[in-house]
Amino acid sequence: MKVSPETQERLRFLSRVIEKEIKHLNYAAQQVFDPGLPFQSVEKLDSNPELAMKVEAFTSRFCRLQDTLGDKLLPALLIALGEPKQALLFNLEKAEKYGWLGSSEQWIAIRQLRNQMIHEYIENAQTLFDALTTAHSKISVLTQLASELEKQVGVLVHKH
Repeated sequence: MKVSPETQERLRFLSRVIEKEIKHLNYAAQQVFDPGLPFQSVEKLDSNPELAMKVEAFTSRFCRLQDTLGDKLLPALLIALGEPKQALLFNLEKAEKYGWLGSSEQWIAIRQLRNQMIHEYIENAQTLFDALTTAHSKISVLTQLASELEKQVGVLVHKH
């Protein structure tokens, strides 16, 4: 399939961005979860600004990587493959059919963690703790999709 130079450059750019986002997310995860994140620490987040900043970095980077993958690279790749421009859910289902994503439902569930990590934590430490630990356990879902999309980009784009 012939892909325009502009599309090739966009795919290369998004691939570079994702590589950096994964690196930064892994660093933030290490800062928050190594050696572990006890519930009591989350409960007392207001009195621990250093940990609060690390949690904020992790949350932000997790959400950013998910956005870049689902809202930018996936649609750009699908369009480059000749698929019509569609909403996220359709794109996720298409990624599942191509074998790039294990489950579109799981992706949507992970996406819902955003509200729990960003908004609801203000009211409920347990909600934040559960969302953080779930997000941490789902980093592999994001990195697996990134890897699958990278393979496809490599097929379409001649990397220089």
